[in-house]
Amino acid sequence: MKKGSSIFAIFFIAMLVILLGELLVVESINCNAMELVPCAPAIIWGQLPPLDACCAKLKEQVPCLCIYFKDPMMKPYVDSPNAKKVFQACGVTTPKC
Repeated sequence: MKKGSSIFAIFFIAMLVILLGELLVVESINCNAMELVPCAPAIIWGQLPPLDACCAKLKEQVPCLCIYFKDPMMKPYVDSPNAKKVFQACGVTTPKC
């Protein structure tokens, strides 16, 4: 029984460390949709290829994309056909939210 408790404690601590690490990464990202302004010409008007600044900001904001997909004000932009082309051109995989 003691061995089982030790394994459980080690597993629990490992999971806690992993979850805290992910939390710290998300907190260090500034989820501000205004950061994606360099992507506006590509997303709104379909001007491809997107600017380098767009791709850099988009890659930086990947942890925030689910927030943007769930926001009724942002969803029409980030879930549009042009946005999907921009994600692809920038090499960004859209998360499953």
